[in-house]
Amino acid sequence: MSNVKSWYQMPEEEVFSALQSNQAGLSAQEAKARLAKYGYNELKVKKRGPVVRFLLQFHNPLLYVLLVAAGVAAFLNEFVDMWVIIGVVLATVIIGFIQEGKAESSLEALKKMLVAKCHVLRSGETQIIATRELVPGDVVVLEGGDRVPADIRLFSVKNLSTDEAALTGESMPVLKDTEAIPRPNLSPGQQKCMSFSGTFVTRGRAHGVVVATAKQTELGKIAGIMEGTIRVTPPIIKKITAFTKFIIIAILGLGAATFALGIGLGYEWSYMFLATVGMIVAMIPEGLPAALIAAFAFGTIAMSQRNALIRRLPATETLGCTTVICSDKTGTLTRNEMTVVSIYSGGKNYRVSGVGYEPTGAFFLGDRPVDLKSADNRDLADTLRVGLLCNNSELVKNKDSYTIKGDPTEGSLVVAAAKAGTNGTSARLDEIPFEADQQYMATLNQNGKENLICVKGSPERVLARCRSQQINGEIKPLQPEKVLEEANIMASQALRVLAVASKNVNSDCVSINHEDLKDLVFLGFQGMIDPPRGEAIEAIKHCKTAGIRVVMITGDHVETGKAIAAQLGIGDGDGRALTGEELQAMSDEALYKEVEGVSVYARAAPVHKYRIVKELQKHGHVVAVTGDGVNDAPALKRADIGVAMGITGTEVSKEAADMVLIDDNFATMVSAVEEGRHVFTNIWKVILYLLPTNVGQGLVLAAAILLSPLIPVFALRLPIEPVMILWVNLIIAIACGIPLIWEVKEKGLLKRPPRNPNEKLANPTFIRKVGMVSLVSATATLSMFLAYTHFMADSQNFLAEGQTVAFTTLIMVQVMYLFTARSIDISAFTFSPFSNKWVVIGAAVTIALQILLVYSQPLFGISPFKTMPFPAIWWVPIILISVVGFLVIELEKLIMRRKNKKSDH
Repeated sequence: MSNVKSWYQMPEEEVFSALQSNQAGLSAQEAKARLAKYGYNELKVKKRGPVVRFLLQFHNPLLYVLLVAAGVAAFLNEFVDMWVIIGVVLATVIIGFIQEGKAESSLEALKKMLVAKCHVLRSGETQIIATRELVPGDVVVLEGGDRVPADIRLFSVKNLSTDEAALTGESMPVLKDTEAIPRPNLSPGQQKCMSFSGTFVTRGRAHGVVVATAKQTELGKIAGIMEGTIRVTPPIIKKITAFTKFIIIAILGLGAATFALGIGLGYEWSYMFLATVGMIVAMIPEGLPAALIAAFAFGTIAMSQRNALIRRLPATETLGCTTVICSDKTGTLTRNEMTVVSIYSGGKNYRVSGVGYEPTGAFFLGDRPVDLKSADNRDLADTLRVGLLCNNSELVKNKDSYTIKGDPTEGSLVVAAAKAGTNGTSARLDEIPFEADQQYMATLNQNGKENLICVKGSPERVLARCRSQQINGEIKPLQPEKVLEEANIMASQALRVLAVASKNVNSDCVSINHEDLKDLVFLGFQGMIDPPRGEAIEAIKHCKTAGIRVVMITGDHVETGKAIAAQLGIGDGDGRALTGEELQAMSDEALYKEVEGVSVYARAAPVHKYRIVKELQKHGHVVAVTGDGVNDAPALKRADIGVAMGITGTEVSKEAADMVLIDDNFATMVSAVEEGRHVFTNIWKVILYLLPTNVGQGLVLAAAILLSPLIPVFALRLPIEPVMILWVNLIIAIACGIPLIWEVKEKGLLKRPPRNPNEKLANPTFIRKVGMVSLVSATATLSMFLAYTHFMADSQNFLAEGQTVAFTTLIMVQVMYLFTARSIDISAFTFSPFSNKWVVIGAAVTIALQILLVYSQPLFGISPFKTMPFPAIWWVPIILISVVGFLVIELEKLIMRRKNKKSDH
């Protein structure tokens, strides 16, 4: 590791010396010279133009095949076929172009976080300048409500707090000071003497010197990581790409073999060339891209109904094979509502029930409910009342919920008092506001014939001003060591602890100062925490059942992270956790060895989250990442699926993500995982349904070509025409294949382990199913063509009629296969055919259109698909052979079920 000091490690004098600046700021001339040297304080974004992005959408193996098919169709003068194929290609490209366009805007959103103007000191005078003109060494003035314009080392602070949630993940405003911190490798959230570009000043005032601008800031580093991050290709796209290459090789191989055999059998090379090209076109799945896009789109709609907004279509499936979910804590796994859960008062430890801001709950001593009206619990009642009086937050009731107006920590004291029925009607006469150097707040309130000083703050500072404590309503000497030990115990449970004390004064005392805050009576401690969501606990249980590991990455303290993780059920209870400091000191190789065993990361910087995701992916995991801040954006982009928060999420995180949780709820994420598995299952059904159509057609043509020396009718006419083939491919994909994406959800999806992301689509199940169905389809089609041309040879148009019979048989076999394709292994007889109405409608439309095509010539005087009407009696054998094909496929499923059952035992 480098021995060079970070800015937060340097004392003020050393910082100014390194920057060759001083507290009066730079001169105008020096600022101008530095601007020329360092450049403008802005983030420059490299973008690909729309034309380039559009053309890159064609870089897809399946689209290559379709374009070749369109060219062949044009060569064969089948221009209708050509335009239909080109239409499919353009639809696929346009959808991809629109989706990718959304991704380009994530870096633009980062630029919007830079404020336009800021206050600086130039030669000791305050000026307002454009933020882009800031340079290292400039002295900046910060006030409440400002956005920090650059990375700044603070040297003068007055009660300054900044909201760094977007950058660090820290759930509460951070109190700043000016003291250098000697420890190395601290994450931005731990650098109390620094303020970072893009964060907000919530209160106070400060002066600081600019130490980094543009891409050297923490925000700029995030932009750099994002710019250099290549979005991971979704597993389904990888599978489809590999699958497409498999199809190309298989089709070309079969075509070459058929051409060679045809030449060997004595056919003219020109005839064999055209026949082989026709066979290759028949085997290209033109309708598959449209069906896949429809499946993704349906998954998108289904997920939106479950509060998950999909921004990139393949994300609908990626969730289904997720093996690790890296989640932030605040608001996703927790409620983002600070809640008092423990109170120490009068020497007793009370437990408080109820979570969040809703003022419902009870107080318990052990397992026994507490009566706050009883004199035995007066100490508790006084602790709650003083916590309410010394408070500037307000509990607000909305239509369906409660919110806190003011500081969330203070608000938790208001809610705790409301649970006890305590009100704060005592008039306030004076106040000492909270300040960083004193770490307490005090108020003076009317209290009957006397007035009451109420104080709350850090345990150490408040106890230092106490002389006694209240026990059972009596004032007794304070035992500070014993009392402070109780505060330490509460803190070890990851609770944020506030001490409460009071003091009665005469009624003529109408103002207070710090000198009045002595000889206080200690009343108690209130311990609060942002509690876990109940539904998140259940969701994590579902994740474990589904074989998905949940990892928490938070900007909060490590003990807080470990405590919340234990309550949520994250990890194996071994307490394994890594901090940002430890991560910073680790090489990628060391982190690679650790990531499989660590479930909690605390005080994590943006680059840490990014590295964690990358190392998990090296282990072969499909990683989903949730996040809401700018700090999460690189990891969201790097992840297999990035999930942003819809309510608390920054625009940067939403633009970088593949999916947005509308309700910020981790349980929604798990519901989306289930939906993703459902989407893939149905995509798998669509592929297994469509491919046998193409392979079957290819087998029909190959068999006809090769068997023509033995069966003369094949030399006269092929069983099906190219235009018929294209119609079959498109109508089966649209009317029959797409309805499978609406197939009802199978039971137990979350009880299955995640799919192996490296498993190929062309696996043994695929080869067996496609091979068998293709043989059934080809056999039925060839059989009906031969039967018709044999028995109806006296008919004037027997060849054209025979083709129409073969064409119709091919369609009907696929229609019957549709009803068994609704499940890969479950019998079609076990579920109602009407449980998916779209399957029935698709089958009915396909049959109706086929009848129309068969009889188009007598109906319309033309036959665009070269069909010829055949006697109605031939519908009987067509239907019978289609039913036989259906039963053969069902028999295969029965055999496989029994085989799998035996192997399970």
